[in-house]
Amino acid sequence: MTNYTVLSKFRNKELTDYLVSELNKRGKTCYNHAALPADPNNPDAHPEVQMQAFESNKDFFNDPYCIDVFHRDLDGLKNAEKVITLLPAGNSVHIEAGIAYGLGKPLILIGEPEKPDTLYQIFQERYKTIEEFLETIK
Repeated sequence: MTNYTVLSKFRNKELTDYLVSELNKRGKTCYNHAALPADPNNPDAHPEVQMQAFESNKDFFNDPYCIDVFHRDLDGLKNAEKVITLLPAGNSVHIEAGIAYGLGKPLILIGEPEKPDTLYQIFQERYKTIEEFLETIK
């Protein structure tokens, strides 16, 4: 069991890694979706370059790497006490937040939504910035 799973766009890897690092410094454990590369053939490339390669995969439903990442991410959700969504977030993150809600996980939102949506009510805690959230961690 981990304290948190952190969800965000892979393109937001730098901020995701920063948040996870700061939580680790405070003694918290995290599953970080961005710890695995989006492009396993070029793991040290910039996140944008990795995502371009990932998005060009026309057979992602059958790709063993994509299937493995899917299962790891689901396990990360199931094994977390709480789930953080760090904006900006894409479709996958919003799907994962819905899964976490269905699993009964407390949800935390960091950042400001691009537009109003009633479904953002699933988040029990909301913070405008990472720093604002980190101030609450003891």
